[in-house]
Amino acid sequence: MKKITISIWFASFVIAHFSRSQTITETFGTGANAFTIDFVTIGNPGNAADTSGRPNPSGAVGYIYNMGKYEISREMVIKANQQSSLGITLRDMSMFRPDSNDPKKPATGIDWWEAAKFVNWLNTNTGHQEAYKFDVNGNFQLWNTGEYMGSNKFRHKDAYYFLPNTDEWYKAAYFNPQSNSYYRFPTSSNEQPAWVMSGTSGAVYHVSGPSDVDNAGALSPYATMAQGGNVSEWEETSFDLENNSVGENRGYRGGSFISIEVANQTGLESGSRGSLDPVVHSEYLGFRVASVPEPSALSLLAIGSSGLAMMRRRRS
Repeated sequence: MKKITISIWFASFVIAHFSRSQTITETFGTGANAFTIDFVTIGNPGNAADTSGRPNPSGAVGYIYNMGKYEISREMVIKANQQSSLGITLRDMSMFRPDSNDPKKPATGIDWWEAAKFVNWLNTNTGHQEAYKFDVNGNFQLWNTGEYMGSNKFRHKDAYYFLPNTDEWYKAAYFNPQSNSYYRFPTSSNEQPAWVMSGTSGAVYHVSGPSDVDNAGALSPYATMAQGGNVSEWEETSFDLENNSVGENRGYRGGSFISIEVANQTGLESGSRGSLDPVVHSEYLGFRVASVPEPSALSLLAIGSSGLAMMRRRRS
């Protein structure tokens, strides 16, 4: 009886532990080029999809993952460039607010290929498998059968860091784990957020320039910031959801600092998703990074889940 009690307690503890949002800080680079990225845990695996947003359905994710709490900043890209000569070019934002080129502002003007190369560097810098395949000339390629998972030929199955796909991005922004439902806006609300220049309320839109990535509006239920406003963000996923062609348009979403409310609509809401050629460089477009949890954490969850399932079977 004691072993049964401990098994049930352990399984319940592990599942609860990895279902709630946690902040994880990870370090990249070395010396003067070192920087950190904060991630939050997106738990509640197996959540139902939303059928009111775009694409329809959206947001169902069957596994635990981590989402960047903030957008990737200019400082992060600059330091990665200095460390490994990635050749990623940031857009000059001085046409907007005077401080728009500050290190903590979002990294803008980066095309999809460059965002993918930055993510690859995060992986190789920490001893992990690259997420995206480029040939010796720097041209993006699809992974071969056995190298990717499911039907997503863009992402290597063993990658640790990656660009969030459309469902991963959508869930982190709009899903409310307390009610198993979805908000319309990524500010934990169904109401249009107030537009603000900066801060931890409302959202940064309808203004003259972006805010610092860690001071750009209210949080989602999982505690991500600025998935609505500040800058729009690349998705990993192609706009047609197929991920089977090198040059197909990629999805982007979230609205930006130039988004304007018209008839109670902006680019911030769950029903808004755009399409761009992956070579596009835009002052209004940036990205954030996602990752998988440590393999040991997934192993504990699997052990806990199987233990709980076994006890349920014995009880029945």
